[in-house]
Amino acid sequence: MDLTTVRAEVDDGLATLTLARPGAGNAIDLALARELHEVTAAWRADRGVRAVLLHGEGPTFCVGGDLKSFAAQDDLPAHLTEVTDHFHAALSHLTAMDAPVVAAVQGSAAGGGLSLALGADLVLAGASSRFVMAYTAIGLTPDGSGTWSLPRLVGLRTALELTLTNRILSAGDALAAGLVTRVVDDDSLLDEAAALARGLARGPTGALGAAKRLVRGALAHDIDEQMALEQASLVAAAASADGREGIAAFLEKRQPDLRGEDRW
Repeated sequence: MDLTTVRAEVDDGLATLTLARPGAGNAIDLALARELHEVTAAWRADRGVRAVLLHGEGPTFCVGGDLKSFAAQDDLPAHLTEVTDHFHAALSHLTAMDAPVVAAVQGSAAGGGLSLALGADLVLAGASSRFVMAYTAIGLTPDGSGTWSLPRLVGLRTALELTLTNRILSAGDALAAGLVTRVVDDDSLLDEAAALARGLARGPTGALGAAKRLVRGALAHDIDEQMALEQASLVAAAASADGREGIAAFLEKRQPDLRGEDRW
């Protein structure tokens, strides 16, 4: 792929996606949204991708939409429609792919940058990082599935407060609210996130993908519907090569050799 605003690398099952506009705070313009879409679509279809690490180049994860580029448009509504078409497709691919997605957030995650971070399955935050919705402060409304993720993570009342008041959360605040998985030292953020993602890339990719779909979809089903989905997934997992290997390894008291080849 000919990429200019992101970098995409795959090494031994670990796919690393780097937002690469550090001079603009990794702001989301049309080119970046389009390239996010292109990369995530390719990775979702690639069985060689077994985990994804998402981070930003430079001191900032992502400041959100590129307001400077937006202001230069003759037809901003049409432009934003195109940007969000690509941005939303990318988020859909990240959440739907079997590969677990780990985000490493440094500096600021604001607006669409916050939505992008929340789309990951696991989020590690640098100790000095900050999180803010930001949209309504400039007369806009959220995108990037932020209004879907936020209430599920923090509850309706807090989601409304963060969206309407644009209160800035510290890394500790974000951890307490349930926005992030873990807070780590700024200097070790990328190393710890990469280690986490590499460990997931050695796991049973099919089971990890099925498990994350079960959890993400749970609120849309009643208990009986959810248990039926759990049953079907468990049976499929037990029939997979990784499932058989995992059980055998446990009984033989050895480390399993999990290939991540079966998907369902």
